Amino acid sequence: MEKRNFDRIMEQAIEAEIEAYEFYRDVANKVADPAVKQLFNEFAREEQGHKKQLEEIKAKDIQNFDFDGAPDYKVSEKVNWPRLSANMDPVEAIALAMKKEEESIKIYSRLASSVSDPAQQKVYSELAQMEKAHKTRMEDLYTNTAFPEVW
Repeated sequence: MEKRNFDRIMEQAIEAEIEAYEFYRDVANKVADPAVKQLFNEFAREEQGHKKQLEEIKAKDIQNFDFDGAPDYKVSEKVNWPRLSANMDPVEAIALAMKKEEESIKIYSRLASSVSDPAQQKVYSELAQMEKAHKTRMEDLYTNTAFPEVW
């Protein structure tokens, strides 16, 4: 893949991480519950880490990168989008975060299937995998928070 195409894809991915960071930070600033505030601040820090990781990949022009696989429990697909409010409880907050990650996976997956260049498809697929790992972590957190009786 040409370097300029790779750079463009990575710049889009980095911008998406910045937007996710800003979303989580803004939610943390709006909610009243200290546990939810802490949770969204943690999510924001994770997005900053993703951004840094993508910037390093871009700077080193590592076009053939791989993110570890993660199971897809499909929990977020069964949960409705909760409304953002200052009074969100932790379960609603995690559900909102799961849905945001699910949306990111869908975007990268659609982009992967919309390009004909196999190298570009792989980059988009790996970006979807990165988001899938984040979604899986949130699904674990959601399940443990929403259904404590299971434990």
